[in-house]
Amino acid sequence: MKTKTLFMTVILLIALPSIALQAQDKKEWISPEAAAKVVDFQLQGEYLGKKDDGTGTELTVGLQLIALGGGNFRAVAYVGGLPGAGWSRGDESDTLDGKLNDQGQLTFTLDEGKGEVIATFKAGKLTITTGDESTEMKKVARKSPTMGKAAPKGAVVLFDGTKEAAKNNFQRGQIVMENLLRHDVETNAKFGDHQLHLEFRLPFMPYARGQGRGNSGMYVQGRYECQILDSFGLDGANNECGGIYKIAKPNVNMCLPPLVWQTYDVDFTAARYDDAGKKIKNARVTILHNGVKIHDDLELPNGTPGKHPEGPGPDILYLQGHGNPVVFRNIWVVNK
Repeated sequence: MKTKTLFMTVILLIALPSIALQAQDKKEWISPEAAAKVVDFQLQGEYLGKKDDGTGTELTVGLQLIALGGGNFRAVAYVGGLPGAGWSRGDESDTLDGKLNDQGQLTFTLDEGKGEVIATFKAGKLTITTGDESTEMKKVARKSPTMGKAAPKGAVVLFDGTKEAAKNNFQRGQIVMENLLRHDVETNAKFGDHQLHLEFRLPFMPYARGQGRGNSGMYVQGRYECQILDSFGLDGANNECGGIYKIAKPNVNMCLPPLVWQTYDVDFTAARYDDAGKKIKNARVTILHNGVKIHDDLELPNGTPGKHPEGPGPDILYLQGHGNPVVFRNIWVVNK
């Protein structure tokens, strides 16, 4: 089934009679409470619905609606479900761009014109109607199964929401929003083989694009960057969220919408060096993003740019500062 049959036609309209459009004089939001006043933020997110493929078989269809600022949106439809939950890289998907007008209608244009589809958003549901046929899509809020995971016995707790942890365990450790760790910090402790859990939240920056949209990075040993970026709805390149910069793209783009808490769970084996300082075995890493394995025992042939060069011995965890207000919580390490 072609994904475009989800939209059925040239124009997709989302009618929002109960929501007054709000002027957007800000360019970024760092709290869900403040962003919730913006229509673009209210609409963005993930949706799920069912669709007949024309043969009597009912298929699950996922939709990611990405806010691009000023009432502009991008919609990505996935046959089979949402990324990491029924849809995998290589399965069918389709992308449309659209804009919200003063009447609260969101219009997406396809290449071919065959009528229009009216979609009404109400009570967390998107109902897409064409003629006498309609498809209902429910807005969903996915949560990582490892969210809030407690540090096991023997773990090194790097950040637990306290000022003491930020000050004692990190260089430049700064608390923001009462109990969150600000980006651009590095640990005092150094690590060799280890397991790592951390939780991060990306800002809502609808007007930004590419590397300017919620950019940070998790540098394992200060040497290997797993990108942190608002790449919700993108393809999942090696410089997007979950990518090992310039080395490997994630198996699937598991980036959730901005201002939703996300998790990285890392199992890292350091590179090995002989007594002369020559590398004899590459580092390896397994990473789960929001509970989904995006790198499986991946060999790291070299370090990545941006912090410390690859070398022998343990090294730091660095949470990159890139000028974007990314925050962190619940960070702990288990040495292996």
